[in-house]
Amino acid sequence: MGRAIQARLADSGVEVVGWDRDAVAMQAAADNGMTVAAHPRAVADGSDGIVISIITEDNGVRNVFRGKDGFLSGDVRSKLFIEMSTLQPMTARELAPVVDAAGGRLIDSPVLGSIPTARAGKLHAMVGGSTDDVDGARIVLDKLTRRLDHMGPNGAGYAMKLAANLGLAAYIQGIAESLALGQREGLTLEQMLAVLSEAPTANAWLGMKKGLLMGEPSELTLDVKTMRKDIMSMVATGAADGIAMPLSAGMLAAFSAAVAQGWGDKDIGELPKFFRDHMGQKFS
Repeated sequence: MGRAIQARLADSGVEVVGWDRDAVAMQAAADNGMTVAAHPRAVADGSDGIVISIITEDNGVRNVFRGKDGFLSGDVRSKLFIEMSTLQPMTARELAPVVDAAGGRLIDSPVLGSIPTARAGKLHAMVGGSTDDVDGARIVLDKLTRRLDHMGPNGAGYAMKLAANLGLAAYIQGIAESLALGQREGLTLEQMLAVLSEAPTANAWLGMKKGLLMGEPSELTLDVKTMRKDIMSMVATGAADGIAMPLSAGMLAAFSAAVAQGWGDKDIGELPKFFRDHMGQKFS
């Protein structure tokens, strides 16, 4: 997703200074016009006021901000940080005062959308932070998004993204179980997907992934291990808030089983196939 965002910004005439721990990804972005930085501090130093980060998980973001050669190891006075990862709300509430103490500002701005959506500048941003900081970020976010919703203070954007992904993960798990049940009863994938595509629960994700669900090749949009990480964040946030998460706990078991069996790098649309192949009772 970071490379797609960099490509969109480059296409929009924005000069990007960037860093990635993956040398291959960084070289690909450099080939697309990005100026390569040696570490996160150099990214912040090289920015003219706005710094974007998008990392897989919470500890990675903490390290990018607070680690050796992290953003905050340099002078960040008057810098606005747009943190676009999918994280736990408490991480934003932890980092925001640290950034503020260093003279910078922080908003959390996770997005709904996939890599093709990012390339087209049609992401949907859910933002947490002060109104002034959100308004200041629009000069960049307007180039990346078709819609921006200011959800509230720091952490509110992350909370909304987890809530949205909870619904998606639940839908995928429901499709997985529906197809497994129907297959055991002698129904074909073609029959089931034809009906499910017209059912009241049909949605855009099913239409986009119908080919993949049928076994056709498809571009990766979100992998299983990343969705598993998001579900772990849902459960952890629910525990911190005193909310029981029985559905999320069940989804976590299924996604964790897929990761353990080596399916972590596959698209989330592959989970129903994993479920049919590996999560059913074998009869003699």
